[in-house]
Amino acid sequence: MTSSTPDPDKKSRVIIVDLAVETGLDLAKVEGVVSAFAQHGLVELGHRRRSAARRSEGAASVSGMAAPATRTIPFGRPWLNDDDRKAVADVLDQPILAHGPQSAAFEDEFARFMGDGAHCVSVSSCAAALHLAYSYFGVGPGDEVIVPAETHAATANTAEWVGATSVFVDCDDATGNMTADAIRAAITPRTKAITVVHFVGIPCDMRPIAALAREHGIPLVEDCALAVGARIDGTHVGLFGDVGCFSFYPVKHITTAEGGMFVSKHADVASRVARLRAHGVDRSHGERAIPGMYDVPTIGLNYRLSEIQAALGRSQLRRIDEILERRRANFAALKVGLAGAPVRVLDGTGNSHYCLSIVLEGDVASKRNDVLRGLGERGVGASVYYPQPVPRMTYYREKYGYDASSYTGAEDVSDRGIALPVGPHLEEGDGEAIAAAVRAVVEDAA
Repeated sequence: MTSSTPDPDKKSRVIIVDLAVETGLDLAKVEGVVSAFAQHGLVELGHRRRSAARRSEGAASVSGMAAPATRTIPFGRPWLNDDDRKAVADVLDQPILAHGPQSAAFEDEFARFMGDGAHCVSVSSCAAALHLAYSYFGVGPGDEVIVPAETHAATANTAEWVGATSVFVDCDDATGNMTADAIRAAITPRTKAITVVHFVGIPCDMRPIAALAREHGIPLVEDCALAVGARIDGTHVGLFGDVGCFSFYPVKHITTAEGGMFVSKHADVASRVARLRAHGVDRSHGERAIPGMYDVPTIGLNYRLSEIQAALGRSQLRRIDEILERRRANFAALKVGLAGAPVRVLDGTGNSHYCLSIVLEGDVASKRNDVLRGLGERGVGASVYYPQPVPRMTYYREKYGYDASSYTGAEDVSDRGIALPVGPHLEEGDGEAIAAAVRAVVEDAA
């Protein structure tokens, strides 16, 4: 074997970074060990092993040593403990699995977490909350709903389900969010609602947006699916507009397995929606003087959260401070590790740190899928938020047409973006390992 110098060239450093990621060891320690071995002719650097099978044996060939197995870092994972499991089991020992005390308690406790006089209605999903919001405000055929181009399809889908026309607005390239100026340009006499999305938990600049909605007398809906814990000057998102819609999907900040919360600072709105989410029935079980007797003054839907789900949500909510702090710390470590890489990190004040979203730049800007595959080969789970601007998706493109020049920001974030994990499931050193993997893959792709 040929010897190498203690100061490896650029290509050799990529191999060392690979080895650090794949073994889970500190990068500086790996550099020192490899350099020492190189001085004695025990390691050969200077070329990459391309296949995943060979990479699993170690990115540097060390005489007489077997590389540890690669640890897979998932993008997201429900962060459950024994208290969560017990909470669910306890409900299963009770006779009430719906319409019960767990759902009511979860609503009260989430309202206290939100603060500022929030009124909460537990629902089956964030999409259910959005549908209920549009229904409450009387949105229907002939009306327009302003929605972001860069969001999950559910934001627009629910407007379409009530017969409205989706009016898509582009996002800025620093946060992935809509701005007040962009929204203003989209308002017409037919605008019946404005729905903002706090992209990957980064709050929109809500004060000018809320002022704009009040100026025009248009209901303002906040899609907070990824924004539990996001606050602006102490006020939780979802309370700047008329309605906030939250998600408790398995990989969100807290989970109820599947579920959501409708939130409003207006007690009358929450009370009316509580009826709408339960078939429009005018009396809950506890309010019926005669069992089984009720009336239906308005039609409604079945968007209730079960007692099992609510119990899990209550248990998770007790750990919300720890969950948010772990996410914040993981985000900060990863952001530092990516400094100087050819990526743009999306961030903003009050971020709930759902994930760390990067946008590839320079020579790798067009190689997003290659980078995703490379991260997967190195055991780093990543995702895309979102796969394409919603107006470019087949249903919307065929219905409304698509002008790429109107959505340059959304195309930038969708086509060149990668979402990296920062959830509470990460272990010590994972942030540094993810950053090292990104650097290695990006350098290889350039």
